[in-house]
Amino acid sequence: MTRLATAVSIALAAAAGAFAAPALAAAVPAEPLALQCGKLFDARSGKVLGARTVVVRDGKIEQVLDGRAEAPGARAIDLSQHTCTPGWTDLHVHLGSQSSPQSYSEGFRLDEVDFAFRAVGYANKTLQAGFTSVRDLGGEVSPHLRDAINQGLVEGPRIWAAGKSIATTGGHADPTNGYNDALSHLIGPPGPTDGVINSIDDARQAVRQRYKEGSDVIKITATGGVLSYAKSGDAPQFTVEEVKAIVDTARDYGYRVAAHAHGTEGMKRAVLGGVTSIEHGTYMTDEVMSLMKQKGTWYIPTIYAGRFVADKAKIDGYFPDVVRPKAARIGALIQDTAAKAYKNGVKIGFGTDMGVGPHGDNAREFLYMVEAGIPAAVALQAATIRAAEVLGVDDQGVIETGKRADIVAVPGNPVEDINAVMKVEFVMKDGKVYKQTF
Repeated sequence: MTRLATAVSIALAAAAGAFAAPALAAAVPAEPLALQCGKLFDARSGKVLGARTVVVRDGKIEQVLDGRAEAPGARAIDLSQHTCTPGWTDLHVHLGSQSSPQSYSEGFRLDEVDFAFRAVGYANKTLQAGFTSVRDLGGEVSPHLRDAINQGLVEGPRIWAAGKSIATTGGHADPTNGYNDALSHLIGPPGPTDGVINSIDDARQAVRQRYKEGSDVIKITATGGVLSYAKSGDAPQFTVEEVKAIVDTARDYGYRVAAHAHGTEGMKRAVLGGVTSIEHGTYMTDEVMSLMKQKGTWYIPTIYAGRFVADKAKIDGYFPDVVRPKAARIGALIQDTAAKAYKNGVKIGFGTDMGVGPHGDNAREFLYMVEAGIPAAVALQAATIRAAEVLGVDDQGVIETGKRADIVAVPGNPVEDINAVMKVEFVMKDGKVYKQTF
């Protein structure tokens, strides 16, 4: 076991309070429940239906009945003043971190176990906000956190973990960016094991290393980024051949590939290389949009992160001087790009890049999507049925018989007033109630 894995295991076990109890609890069947919903959001049609009763048994949706109904042997939960939706999925989070003015020094001062303890709290906040699934796109804590959640040690969303993002030398996810010469020479140049590549062979090795480490998805940084300690936020950082090598190797292991990308050329290369999704997409052009529609590539806007960094760039000292102009310039553009992409028919999934902003505020992305001209129903679909399509799964994202019992309830009707998503009062994941405020 690596030092990181050991540290994370200690932190997660300590946060759980005991080692043996969760295993015993997992053996007890969940109580059958009948959720009596005043309204139900049908993610397939994007319409809000009338009263429905959702019968849940053994972690699955057993029945969806018209009206307010009783189910023999099931305990009723009155959600008659609420709209029930499928559990939401955030396709772009970083549960192992959260930005602050101290972020750039903490890596030198804190240990892995410190970040693991924080991640436990971040995961719980995310679940309480209504997000029953997330795709964690870069962070060495997340595969271990995923396992702890699956084992019942701590509470959090279902995680698709990328582990270490794949970059090029000096790229957005090069872990040695910002090191001084003495430290850089002491440590040596990072390679594929560290997620840094410079050739097709390196690209294949980096994917295989992520497989070895237990990742669920591959994340590449196809262009520079806003928060990395490097000058460019949009320069292309892979060749098409390198991206294709990553995608082809990932396919061998059943992985999909997400590409962080702000700049136009880097996006083009990523789409031509066959990635599943483009994240952020700030300088997306009509040519790139056309190419994405042709290839079936998804777009994950992360408007929240763009607005957050643009706002914080106004504060002296929040970001290092090399980061601040990128945050001000790039962050402010993403919402307009999302609006243009929707109008042009690009497929859109829901993602926040949370970890840039405070975990638990994920639902605010819905509000920003609607501000950009995306209908509320489409925004909700982006976080439910469309998110499941991005992940490549068919057992979640809808409230239907046989699907996972992941259900969120909010007061009122979020399609009529999207602000309702900020008032989550009920959260169920796999048939277990994690939040009920009434």
